[in-house]
Amino acid sequence: MTVFPTHEARCMKIRDTWPRWLLAVALLATASLASADTLGKIKSRGTVKCAVNGEVPGLSMKAADDSWSGMDVDFCRALAAAVLGDADKVEFISTTAAKRFEALSAGRADVLARNTSWTQARELTEDIRFVGVLYYDGQGFMVPRASGKRSTLELADAKICAIADTTNIDNAKRYFTRNRMPMEIIPFDDLPAATNAYLEGRCNTLSADQSQLYAARTIFPQPNEHRILPEIISREPLSPAVREADAKWFELVRWTLFTLINAEVFGIDASNVAGARERASSDEVRTLLGYDSAINARLGLKEGWGARIIAAVGNYGEMFERNLGAASGLDINRGLNSLWDHGGLLYAPPPR
Repeated sequence: MTVFPTHEARCMKIRDTWPRWLLAVALLATASLASADTLGKIKSRGTVKCAVNGEVPGLSMKAADDSWSGMDVDFCRALAAAVLGDADKVEFISTTAAKRFEALSAGRADVLARNTSWTQARELTEDIRFVGVLYYDGQGFMVPRASGKRSTLELADAKICAIADTTNIDNAKRYFTRNRMPMEIIPFDDLPAATNAYLEGRCNTLSADQSQLYAARTIFPQPNEHRILPEIISREPLSPAVREADAKWFELVRWTLFTLINAEVFGIDASNVAGARERASSDEVRTLLGYDSAINARLGLKEGWGARIIAAVGNYGEMFERNLGAASGLDINRGLNSLWDHGGLLYAPPPR
């Protein structure tokens, strides 16, 4: 005969198990909050850990003297200026394309700023959030000038060196299939490996984001012997990313980017930000420079964080010119990366 527990026995069992459920839930919640407190960890540690490429001039490059430069590098320095008051308090972590998301999700980096394209699949499957477009890029192709080729539509039967674990390979496959051109893709772990193979003649075409092609060409033995073809075959909105679970850190990183863009909109740069801070009378400018106490409290930042960003790295336009424009030697036209009222796509929500 089956004996069913009495109502009193059932209640006692519930009372016995309930505290353990509460404890488990509390432990899970505590662990989740601890893992999400990126800002607190940065303040305690005293550095921002930033995952970058390290081998792409103009975006992120480590020189022989261990100094760093590039758009991605400057963005990380802007974060350090905002949070820690010192743009030099950044630990740069070189990562490969294959390992970049794991470096972020495993907590080895606080932010990923590694010329990474913002895609739906990545944001929804990698447990990350892209903060906004730092650079509008697109995939292109490079060939030896001696080939005489001037268009991607002349690349039938091409052997193409490309970087594995990027959007470039799938983009190229779709483009060549659509245009009914046979080709062969040879994947490599990173841009230097793909570039070396191209220079050695193992392929007759190099494909990557156009910014990377310009960067690679500058360090070729004979740069003028190589042509970057004019067509762009994809949209590659390059964006920094953070872990999905930390909404507060996401807001801070996103508004660091928007501050760089809005500073250019307002005509505030590294040379005049000190004066702008003294003269700031409008709520909009004061908010941009980090003098709105309610917003500062929300972000967990000390007063003047926006001014510190601009003083450290300048506004977006200054960053572009220094790293990618004529002053950099790459001489990349701003194009889509111009402000929206100058014919580009660069746009940020206003401070007020």
